[in-house]
Amino acid sequence: MRSGVILALLLTACASTTQPVHRTDWKDVDGAIGKSGTLQPDGVYKFSFPRSDLDVTVGAVHIRPALALGSWAAFIDMGSSTMVMGDLVLTETEVDDVISALRVGVIEQTALHNHLLGESPRVMYLHFMGRGDGVALARTLHAALARTGTPMTASTAVAAPIDLPTADLDRILGSAGKANGGVYQFSVPRAGRIVDHGMEIPPSAGVATAINFQPTGGGRAAISGDFVLASSEVGPVIGALREGGIAITALHSHMLTEEPRLFFMHFWANDDALKLAGALRNALARMNVRR
Repeated sequence: MRSGVILALLLTACASTTQPVHRTDWKDVDGAIGKSGTLQPDGVYKFSFPRSDLDVTVGAVHIRPALALGSWAAFIDMGSSTMVMGDLVLTETEVDDVISALRVGVIEQTALHNHLLGESPRVMYLHFMGRGDGVALARTLHAALARTGTPMTASTAVAAPIDLPTADLDRILGSAGKANGGVYQFSVPRAGRIVDHGMEIPPSAGVATAINFQPTGGGRAAISGDFVLASSEVGPVIGALREGGIAITALHSHMLTEEPRLFFMHFWANDDALKLAGALRNALARMNVRR
């Protein structure tokens, strides 16, 4: 009898100290950030903020937002809290104010660097990560975006058609691309788990290789994006890209404490789209990606 009483008391104590599982209400996050996000198949709730206010050129190519000017934020419900990570596309004059606004809301900056070379005007890319209440994090991002020229409503411009042999691109790259804002995009997840702050990071939260094709006429395309690489893959992938006439424009980190350690390699070329796809395929073959 005595042992039964003790067990009942222990169970009561445990029940009284168990905290309810927190779940993020995405509608509240939408309201705080000022626009609607999209729930991804891997559970990430993602926002896109195309910098359609900017006219950025690399040589004769006017960069479409979906090629290399897309700010984004990915929210991950961790059960007891929410994690947010992402990348803001900024002019040089916006950088300092945005960092100040993020720090007020305890969102840390994990990287600041270029993705392109020779672009005009100059743009910078600010990567960030934060943990806490999802709505509070969204309010912080809203305040940071308000210090930029980032449009918060979708563009009404009609997207240009994808004047490329997209079925051939799919076949060569071994993946199905999708049209977005006049750009043909591929997302290639890595094989294996990527963990940060004890949380597995899904591919759509910025840890999948991004490959973007913007038609430039006559079967040619400007390509940009980033390869997500383990340290042992960096050299082989550089070799494959350079053999295919693709320039390396940046190599750096985006996060601070991820496991395994990852490096993000940005690239650029403007050439025959199928030729470039073959070079990109050879680079992917030197990586540990999902087959």
